[in-house]
Amino acid sequence: MRRGVCAALVSSICMALAVSTAQAETIKIGLFRGTSSGGPIYIAMDKGYFAAEGLTAELTFFDAGEPIAVATVSGDVDFGAAGVSAGLYNLAGKGALKIIGGVNRDVSGFRAIGYYVSNHAYDAGVRSLRDFAGHSAGVTTVGSTYHYTLGLLEQHGGIAPKSVRVLALQSIPNIASALTGGQADIAVLPVPYATPAEKRGNYKLLGYVSDIAPWQVGVIWTATKTVDTKPDLVKRFYRAYRKGGRDYNAAFTGPDGKHIEGPTAPAVLAIISKYIHQSVQQIAPGISYVDPEGRIDLADVANQIRWYKSQGMVKSGVEAKNLIDRRYAVDVAGK
Repeated sequence: MRRGVCAALVSSICMALAVSTAQAETIKIGLFRGTSSGGPIYIAMDKGYFAAEGLTAELTFFDAGEPIAVATVSGDVDFGAAGVSAGLYNLAGKGALKIIGGVNRDVSGFRAIGYYVSNHAYDAGVRSLRDFAGHSAGVTTVGSTYHYTLGLLEQHGGIAPKSVRVLALQSIPNIASALTGGQADIAVLPVPYATPAEKRGNYKLLGYVSDIAPWQVGVIWTATKTVDTKPDLVKRFYRAYRKGGRDYNAAFTGPDGKHIEGPTAPAVLAIISKYIHQSVQQIAPGISYVDPEGRIDLADVANQIRWYKSQGMVKSGVEAKNLIDRRYAVDVAGK
């Protein structure tokens, strides 16, 4: 009798799990294989936060952020999380995309992105962040996240944009190779990726973007059609994402907002390492700040759009307030 009850109970559990699995909705998330822009998502996957919302998350990795925005519009992915770009803003400006939250921000004390110089350019006199004028600079694509960080340097260093020759090299590995070989004089690179080659003497670090100015690096977006027709799906995705963001923040941010390695940092670093295929030792120095509630720096987004417009990369009618769905995205300034 007892065996029969146990068998029936096991059968019921299996059936319930089968039904739950069958009802789970698959979502595809486009990511750049980076430490921080995808960090909360890796955690949400690993800890079952998406599964708890009835979602099966599948990741698709891209070499830059702009192709993720294009893939979201085409329906190849449902959500994107990556660095900002002119292409993202233009697509959102056409009404095709909505930004629903912030991911990582570059703030003082978190050193996620660096300015690097080739050995050849260093020997020729490029010794500081003010020496970039008259040199070539490697970025992923024109209008990319890394292009904007070059713009930040120009803004704060009084460097004329036309004095820097921008090389669109399409991917981080290509940028590192060009810097090593001297085809690019300077470059903007994520610290976890750049550090091993820097330590081998392939090129030199001149400074960090976070020392120049705080800014909104990564955002989360989805197609406008998804926001309008599947609000419940967006809410479930965002709940899971925010749980991952809180875990990430708790691991690396102290009560004063400064960078720490808290008690949970080793476990969180191990999760990120598993998804981006880089060692814990490599990624730990380049951790960036992630807001625990997915808030976004709207003032900086507006500044980014102004800069892209000044470079002719974003159309004149694009405005920050029209790109962001305030049902989800909360301003970090509380406005």
